[in-house]
Amino acid sequence: MNPGVFTWLFLLWLRSRTLAAATAERSNVLFIMSDDLRTSLGCYGDTLAKSPNIDQLASKSQVFLNAFAQQAVCAPSRTSMLTSRRPDTTRLYDFNSYWRVHAGNYTTLPQHFKSKGYYTMSVGKVFHPGIASNHTDDYPYSWSVPAYHPFSFRFEKQKMCKGEDGQLHANLLCAVNVTEQPGGTLPDLESTDEAVRLLKSRASDGAPFFLAVGFHKPHIPFRIPQEYLSLYPLDEMPLAPDPDVPKLLPPVAYNPWTDVRKREDVQKLNVSFPYGPIPKDFQRRIRQHYYAAVSYMDAQVGRLLSTLDALGLTDSTMVVFTSDHGWSLGEHGEWAKYSNFDVVTRVPLIMFVPGVTASYSSPGESTFPFIDVLTQPEYSFTNARVIQTTVELVDIFPTVSCMAGLPALEECPDVSFQVELCTAGRNLVDTFYQIERGMIPERIAFSQYPRPADTPQNNSDLPDLKDIKVMGYSMRNWIYRYTLWLGFDPRSFQVNLSDVHAGELYILSVDPEEDENVYKKLNHNMVTKKMASLPPDTSLQTRMRLQLHYHTAGLKTDRGKV
Repeated sequence: MNPGVFTWLFLLWLRSRTLAAATAERSNVLFIMSDDLRTSLGCYGDTLAKSPNIDQLASKSQVFLNAFAQQAVCAPSRTSMLTSRRPDTTRLYDFNSYWRVHAGNYTTLPQHFKSKGYYTMSVGKVFHPGIASNHTDDYPYSWSVPAYHPFSFRFEKQKMCKGEDGQLHANLLCAVNVTEQPGGTLPDLESTDEAVRLLKSRASDGAPFFLAVGFHKPHIPFRIPQEYLSLYPLDEMPLAPDPDVPKLLPPVAYNPWTDVRKREDVQKLNVSFPYGPIPKDFQRRIRQHYYAAVSYMDAQVGRLLSTLDALGLTDSTMVVFTSDHGWSLGEHGEWAKYSNFDVVTRVPLIMFVPGVTASYSSPGESTFPFIDVLTQPEYSFTNARVIQTTVELVDIFPTVSCMAGLPALEECPDVSFQVELCTAGRNLVDTFYQIERGMIPERIAFSQYPRPADTPQNNSDLPDLKDIKVMGYSMRNWIYRYTLWLGFDPRSFQVNLSDVHAGELYILSVDPEEDENVYKKLNHNMVTKKMASLPPDTSLQTRMRLQLHYHTAGLKTDRGKV
């Protein structure tokens, strides 16, 4: 080995061990997850969003600008994130299986911390409730005590939204007077109250804790305190920059947003299935309510962070903030999630490590004072440090574990169904003390989405496992998104590499909105010949990497034509 390379590797190892040792005594973890949150935050450059508490967190944290979920729907994404296994390993593509009996008895992120002496707690939506987490939120494997769910969530899908007729409806748009709601509260308000109570209960305990808090918003329906709408005047709400269905979008790639269509106020619009556009005035109202829901959720994050300050826990607690996936707000004529586009796979990922991403607080100093955006609309923060290189949600488990001082996780083999503890992600610990010198083009994020047919139908958004006929595998690096829609057998969980239903390739440097699919312009015969020499057991990810390389070798990525 080259002596210079050996020296660099040794220093890298030494610094990682030093960092792990330094964080070992301040290893509490507050893990915050929002539901359906895209990167519509001020700290991600969204000038419309009012998210002062999360922006303040980002000003003391490391912000991963290009983090991607592995499947843009709740249960599969959360299970993938918390086990650090991809959906093809958890074999969860819908809401109807429990990975421990369906695929493998994989160790989860909180379970790993629990095994190392942590007191682990879950509040709100962390694992997806129901079959996907064995109706227990994976207790007692992952949690020291049963998971907490807010009582008021049971009203979320009921007729709670006052319409123009004065009656209550099950609407999409549902800004409410909180005092008129059952119990005078809402789910995220209750979850925050419980999380604050738990933090207080652990403040004087010597054992380290891992507290996961899952907020429901901005998930639909937009049942939120009505005062947050005032932050986003309707006449100032812009529409999506690309509200039309792209001409060359394969029908299999389109999500017909059936869950949005089921809401009473949307049904009244009589929008044609599957491509009929929502009227522009209603589009603005959806976008207004989504952003208002983000600001409402941001306030709950602020309450949690200010509690850390009040209890003297900030200097001993790592904070992770992320989302399970994004949400379309009219881009490509789509709403909701259920696709492979950036707007639904890209998520915020923010990590605060005291003494690493920010200095320890001085006596009497507040690191995260609560900011009430309703009364304090003016604020300004700058991200402490940013990472532009592509990362994935499966990277969270190994990174958080290492940053907390736990032993590093082994990388999973290509087939890991019998391996309880390993990671399909990458340990990002080096990014916390190395200056990023530009994007790393070799870093790729993989996402996937199942479909029951080649054309949109009522179950296209969330097909049951038995109905999946096509799987869309998508890879994203700093300049391309490449997607193949391949035949899939739900009985054997096997993908047919030769059964290509459709493809997509977007050149992000000239088409950041992913509207111009150039897949049909590629030389497929040449690539097929090159791929024919690969061993039959070559992984799908490796095959797609090579295909992307061959396809794009001669493409222009500037403003020239393909």
